Amino acid sequence: QVQLVESGGGLVQPGGSLRLSCAASRNISGINAMVWHRQAPGNQRELVATITSNGSTNYADAVKGRFTISRDNAKNTVYLQMNSLKPEATAVYYCMINTVLGGNYWGQGTQVTVSS
Repeated sequence: QVQLVESGGGLVQPGGSLRLSCAASRNISGINAMVWHRQAPGNQRELVATITSNGSTNYADAVKGRFTISRDNAKNTVYLQMNSLKPEATAVYYCMINTVLGGNYWGQGTQVTVSS
């Protein structure tokens, strides 16, 4: 069973930065995409950023220009660099790995709080 372990969340002031990491417990073959989602209290889970197997990226409009998703295939890790954070970014952030066979692996989530 593959486990995804997220880290890097915490409390940051508005305008600050955080870097989230999500590491898989073992190599996953046939990765189609690696994705970050977030869920704020009372809201539905929403997609934040995606990186495909060929390195193509896609971002939610709310984070374009401020967040950057990247991956290290050798380490089975996906990152989310978050800059110029706003209070509305406060949420639990989840990573997900989608495979070509259709299976999805989810992390347990990491809390990000943007507040002064």
